[in-house]
Amino acid sequence: MTGGPAPVDRAVDLAAARVVVAGLGVTGRAVAGALAGRVRSLRTVDARADDADVRDVPDAAAAERVVAGADLVVASPGWPPTAPLLEAAARAGVPVWSEVELAWHLRVPRADGSGPAPWLAVTGTNGKTTTVGMLAAILDAAGRRTLAVGNVGTPLVTAALDPDLDVLAVELSSFQLHHTSSTAVEAAAVLNVAPDHLDWHGSLDAYAADKGRIYAGARVACVYNAADPRTEELVREADVAEGARAVGFTLGAPGPGQVGVVEDVLVDRAFHAPTDAPDRSTYAAELGTLADLAHLAPGADTAHLPAHLVANALAAAALARAHGVPAAAVRDGLRAYRGGGHRIATVRVLDGVAYVDDSKATNAHAAAASLAAHEPGSVVWVAGGLAKGADLGDLVASRADRLRGAVLIGVDPEPWRGALARHAPEVPVVVVDPGDTGTVMRRAVVAARDLARAGDTVLLAPAGASMDQFASYAQRGEAFTAAVAEL
Repeated sequence: MTGGPAPVDRAVDLAAARVVVAGLGVTGRAVAGALAGRVRSLRTVDARADDADVRDVPDAAAAERVVAGADLVVASPGWPPTAPLLEAAARAGVPVWSEVELAWHLRVPRADGSGPAPWLAVTGTNGKTTTVGMLAAILDAAGRRTLAVGNVGTPLVTAALDPDLDVLAVELSSFQLHHTSSTAVEAAAVLNVAPDHLDWHGSLDAYAADKGRIYAGARVACVYNAADPRTEELVREADVAEGARAVGFTLGAPGPGQVGVVEDVLVDRAFHAPTDAPDRSTYAAELGTLADLAHLAPGADTAHLPAHLVANALAAAALARAHGVPAAAVRDGLRAYRGGGHRIATVRVLDGVAYVDDSKATNAHAAAASLAAHEPGSVVWVAGGLAKGADLGDLVASRADRLRGAVLIGVDPEPWRGALARHAPEVPVVVVDPGDTGTVMRRAVVAARDLARAGDTVLLAPAGASMDQFASYAQRGEAFTAAVAEL
């Protein structure tokens, strides 16, 4: 945690509650809509929303006035625990819930009367959106009525009120999980844990602990990354339902109770047979092949698919299998999945140079995976943005061999420039003047073209958030694509 009083954990009678909604972005508006008519009273707080009931909360005294008499605060994910309003709530003994916590309390039975739709939940530093998209495609291929929700797509609180959904594919960020304490999902996965958002959480341990909340109460399976010991440790520490299993995913041959890869085949040794079957350790179920993922990495042969893409597919498959999805639906879903934008997308090949948009690589862990997919000495790296408190030294040290050159954008390029100077001093670096934000990407792409040679890749994998110069990672990727088109 990032300081301030400890969160308050006590029951709330929503029908009688006076609720404060902190934040009126997409999440906050969905929360306010869900609560309308379901609670005693509702107040909204957002300095940037003209229609908020309260706009100005300049200090602790003002925050205390807002929470006075409140029974519950529901906070949007962007509000850190150190926000004056949330600290005031904790001091006053007022519980603070995330949208996720609220959604869990508001779930409605399915149309057939069989109880609320179960949740299959995913978190991790990187790969969440891709994994949830793959999971939703697999569930759809199995004939389940589903949506990708949470940190992507439809707000979770909206989906929780839809009786026509059979199962939810839920992406959860560490921000959302911080104020979540009551969920008991059917199955959960932590894909990986690497330093990110340390300015929000205060430390890597606090960040990891919030990720680990996703496993609490899991009923069927806790899926973890066998190559990331921290994710396995989070499973060991989790308080889960009786009978819930730990299921590892691995890029190698899976052991008993795991999913993995044998030659070019995705295989399941966790859900392929009843747990009491005497011969379950002697065989596995085929879930698909690497060829079923080839369309997601154009130009790469199946032997050289990005490792994180295969790992995401295995995690999605494990969650779907925990829900009882047949093996054939895994294959069909992976074939049908088309991926989101700004994720390892080749936007143009010009003069033998490929220009690749991976603007979604907003932290060092994601950028490292993106760089690793290329040959040594072949990448002109376009990087920079908001470092979010991360040390980029390990990233540059581990991937310096991939670099032909680097072009740095962002209001403060020093974290990248310093790491390159320490760990890759031979790599030429161009720093783009941030003064004219409107042309920054155009100037970056021109500089990258000058450094690149035929056979190289100009790779936008920023290892930083976008908000210093762009509205979102998507806008940053679109600016890159537009600039490349102008060459």
